[in-house]
Amino acid sequence: QEQPVESGGGLVQTGGSRRLSCSALGIVFSIVDMGWYRPAPGKQRELVAVIPRGGSANYADSVKGRFIISRVGNTVFLEMNSLKPDDTAVYYCNAGTITTGTRREYWGQGTQVTVSS
Repeated sequence: QEQPVESGGGLVQTGGSRRLSCSALGIVFSIVDMGWYRPAPGKQRELVAVIPRGGSANYADSVKGRFIISRVGNTVFLEMNSLKPDDTAVYYCNAGTITTGTRREYWGQGTQVTVSS
């Protein structure tokens, strides 16, 4: 299965923490970056965090200092701390590959995170 599979979503109280995981073991090509996205007003999805292979992670301003992205092989994690109700969303995992100069992206089905106030 090429589609990444997310897990770890659920209900958490404001100020709490949650750890999301995403495994992309079915992707045979070398993954150049993995990230997490969520829906945003006026956009289909906004970047939450991304970690490129061999590079530094990038974060949305809204989550800097609270979320940490990490990766082990074809699995990516998102450690979410100090959660706020505004963080409530479906979180989608993304994996990007480049073959013969063409980028291809793989999306998971999403995992719901609900932060109660």
